[in-house]
Amino acid sequence: MLNITDYIVIDKNVRFGKPTVKGTRITVADVLSWLAEGETTEIIIENYPQLNKEQIMACLKYAASKEIKLAVA
Repeated sequence: MLNITDYIVIDKNVRFGKPTVKGTRITVADVLSWLAEGETTEIIIENYPQLNKEQIMACLKYAASKEIKLAVA
């Protein structure tokens, strides 16, 4: 099972504390916007070789977990 904390970090000193892919300055929002624009996982990895499929899936899981918490609250 994919563990979000293995891939996503929040560091107040990186990108103003936005959730980022661990070891990069790429935010979860960056990845989500690329996917929303129709880019495939393969294209994203081609354009940003520091990313891999698991990191992209972790971004989706992170966003889904936030939506679930909002829906329940």
